[in-house]
Amino acid sequence: MQRVRLHEIAKRFGTTVVLEKIDLDIEPGEFLVLLGPSGCGKSTLLNIVAGLEEPSGGTLHFGDRDVTALEPDQRDIAMVFQSYALYPTMSVARNIGFGLKMRGLDRAGIEAKVADVARLLQIEHLLDRKPSQLSGGQQQRVAIGRALVREPQVFLLDEPLSNLDAKLRADMRVELKRLHERSRRTTLYVTHDQVEAMTLASRIVVMNKGRVQQCDRPELVYAKPANRFVAGFVGAPTMNFLEGELAAAGDLPGLRLGEAILPLPRLPAATARHMGRPLVLGLRPEHLALAPAPTDRAGTCRGQVLMTEPTGPDTYVLIRLAGREVTARMPPGVALSPGQMVDLRLDGAAASLFDSGDGQRLD
Repeated sequence: MQRVRLHEIAKRFGTTVVLEKIDLDIEPGEFLVLLGPSGCGKSTLLNIVAGLEEPSGGTLHFGDRDVTALEPDQRDIAMVFQSYALYPTMSVARNIGFGLKMRGLDRAGIEAKVADVARLLQIEHLLDRKPSQLSGGQQQRVAIGRALVREPQVFLLDEPLSNLDAKLRADMRVELKRLHERSRRTTLYVTHDQVEAMTLASRIVVMNKGRVQQCDRPELVYAKPANRFVAGFVGAPTMNFLEGELAAAGDLPGLRLGEAILPLPRLPAATARHMGRPLVLGLRPEHLALAPAPTDRAGTCRGQVLMTEPTGPDTYVLIRLAGREVTARMPPGVALSPGQMVDLRLDGAAASLFDSGDGQRLD
């Protein structure tokens, strides 16, 4: 296991800035996920760690060793790409052991290491097959096995599950998590899929336009996003955003939207200093709930159902609230119809407040 430290890593292509002074400290054995939209610079950053791209500035250390200028084969890393790049004429066993053979390891040593990795990935029964005889998930396991068999200090994965269908992706996420728990390799993983990031990461690095927007544990990235970009990118359906100002709603704090004031029960008392200030309120869909009974309207606001979307475990309900559209996550089978008026309770304790100008979180 190896600590990886990136200090002010920058990358430019001509006048185009791809990465701008990235600072990251990856703990030994950590599973760090780079998450962001296409073009945000996450794969470029991974390639710099791998030695496939040269940084325009900054330094990269593995432990106490400066590897900024070292070639990939001098860094003790292994990488799994989006494409599996298996040798089609070789068996699974030969694909996994090929790198060891090129390093001069004897046949008995190769066979022992291949057997260990195959057992870890549960592909012992596939060792004599060719890649064309494997499913996508099995090919992915072979590609991972080929990287693991080298026992690298740092394990790099670039969108490794993107070519799999939804069911296989879910299965492979579980396998990758189990694999990391057993091997404890320092891992840097790139994805644009927030579900992969939330389920796999010990910490998530959310990137946008070449900059780190937030680096934190998955639960904090979700519950306390650092800015409006993170809040909107992480979570499905996306967070609801309401632009207004904090005001009193009777005995409760609330959000003024034009002539209406939406009560926000349980809004933290510390937010009182933002009263009267233009801001953006963020609420996850699960933090909008139907009032327990039509007669219990204290601290509730009234909205009109526009559409329902049953998904099985949840029902998403699109509601017009004070002239804005919001999405609420409700239990399966909830009986609501378009045009119906409902009383909602907004959970102020779970709300996020953002500056209406720069979009940064207000604490």
